[in-house]
Amino acid sequence: MTSLAQSLPAAAFAEGSLLRRVAAVLAGSALLAAMAQISVPMFPVPMTMQMLAVLLIGAFGGWRLAAETLLAYIIEAELGLPVLAGGASGFVTLLGPRGGYVLGFLLSAVAVGWLAERGWHRTLAGLAASMLIGAALVYLPGIAWLATFPKVGGLQNALAVGMFPFLIGDAVKAALAGAIVLAANRSMFRA
Repeated sequence: MTSLAQSLPAAAFAEGSLLRRVAAVLAGSALLAAMAQISVPMFPVPMTMQMLAVLLIGAFGGWRLAAETLLAYIIEAELGLPVLAGGASGFVTLLGPRGGYVLGFLLSAVAVGWLAERGWHRTLAGLAASMLIGAALVYLPGIAWLATFPKVGGLQNALAVGMFPFLIGDAVKAALAGAIVLAANRSMFRA
């Protein structure tokens, strides 16, 4: 069986003209914005489908395009475009409880893209590990930032409200992202 890396090079969408690259960045940031609107209100941050988009952007775009896409998304939010969950935007919003998670999205997409470029997606185990690492990287800055808010009440409470309720859903999103990468790989061999 041919490897995932051979069939879906991590930087496949990063190659080509500047126009193609800009289109890929805009499409990725639009996907993130759309996935942000699929949300369940929770305290202190909503549950969204963004994790799925973040992992796919990294897996299919590679680390450079993933970084560009996530930075574009953050800039769009700062400029006031309604790209965050619930149509929120603005610098003040990014300084709120969700700010650390948005930074985590950037770290996650870059890490998944970097791992893909190094062949982690050649095997099912490597692909699964990449998706789980990517999902975990969202939580590191997310929880650290969330713990600084007085209403949250420290690290233990940040874990209780900002990570534990989301773990099952994010594991499902990571599995779905991996399945999409695997399915895309298989469909390329049939064509």
